[in-house]
Amino acid sequence: MTEDLNRLKVILAEKKKSNKWLSEQLNIGQATVSKWCTNRSQPSLDMATRIADTLGVSLDELVRRENA
Repeated sequence: MTEDLNRLKVILAEKKKSNKWLSEQLNIGQATVSKWCTNRSQPSLDMATRIADTLGVSLDELVRRENA
């Protein structure tokens, strides 16, 4: 899961949710979510599944590439 977790940033904006909200839902640090949104870090597959479930989207939608 490289490169395109900026989809997370897009989905959060579409759902009008903040990094802080997601970090609270997942019980993790807000800095971690910020790193995912800026591609400085990537979540594990297990965490990506939790993110997708929390946001009500499929894992595929969360990680798909726009130009693929």
